[in-house]
Amino acid sequence: MIEQTDFLRNLWYFAFPSKKLPPKKLLKKELLGEPILFGRTSTGHPFAIRNICPHRGIPLSYGRFDGQEIECAYHGWRFDSQGKCKLIPSLTQDQQLNLENFGVPAYPVKEVQGNLWIYMPENFQRINPQLDIPLVTGFPSDRPPQATETFQFPCHIDHAVIGLMDPAHGPFVHKSWWWRTKGEMFEKFKVFDPLPYGFTMRRHKLLRKSFGYHILGGHPEVEISFHLPGIRIEVTQTDKHTLCNLTTVTPINANHTEVTTMFYWTTPWISFLKPFLIPLVRKFMNQDREMVIKQQEGLKYNPALTLIKDADTQARWYYQIKREFAKAVREQREFINPIQSQVLSWRS
Repeated sequence: MIEQTDFLRNLWYFAFPSKKLPPKKLLKKELLGEPILFGRTSTGHPFAIRNICPHRGIPLSYGRFDGQEIECAYHGWRFDSQGKCKLIPSLTQDQQLNLENFGVPAYPVKEVQGNLWIYMPENFQRINPQLDIPLVTGFPSDRPPQATETFQFPCHIDHAVIGLMDPAHGPFVHKSWWWRTKGEMFEKFKVFDPLPYGFTMRRHKLLRKSFGYHILGGHPEVEISFHLPGIRIEVTQTDKHTLCNLTTVTPINANHTEVTTMFYWTTPWISFLKPFLIPLVRKFMNQDREMVIKQQEGLKYNPALTLIKDADTQARWYYQIKREFAKAVREQREFINPIQSQVLSWRS
């Protein structure tokens, strides 16, 4: 049975590509049902605070930003990049208030490999990020992706995550001349291992290559890993080059999820094919999106759902590690991964 729980806290979530936030700019965004205001100071430092003025509730995104402080559009209250209140213009000289009591919550933000990530705490009084942001291996921390595409999935994060990790839907959803031929089904055996906060499909050779892999040339080997809260990294290595796909699944609210897929590569000639390849990526991801949209028609009746072995085992693992992480946070203890190394088999 599939169960939907509250959003996981005390984790890093992908926000958006760094290039969307130049210096002295603000960008409002809803994440996990919370109104958040991102900004970048005039010195280039990114930050994120709650997008609500504590005075009368107006979003701070309507105000002015001079590169250091945000001025609320309603009464001119000013806040710095850490959410601290710096000025209340209506106060007279004899009215002494402790401005520290009028701040707005601030979220930790990191900029890694051309992307902004935000830490969503369970308690703003105890913010202590313990986890690292999963990196695309083989590329420096300041290397941005060469291609990024974002898609809006009208569903809960759980359905977006397990839909993208589902190994059995390919022959039915992704029927394209450049990926799969209608009716093709092959038996597959893959070895999986636990990760600190997820699991990985061990690196393996591709016995059959679709057109998407053929263009890489050489003898490609693939490794796919999943990390909480919704991060998928696929690394394809050939004799000389590496192609990495980072896909992030970020909940906007209970019924809206943002899926972003990014590519990093070392093969120079892929850049020349980019205008041709990006439309194929959009078509591929939109095939998943369209199926999720159709799925919502049935889910509104709250049907009992079934996950089978072994094709749905990764989905089972996703729910297991979600429950274990939430329990570990609640009990203030270390996370213990319930997954063990094993072989899974399915036809797809």
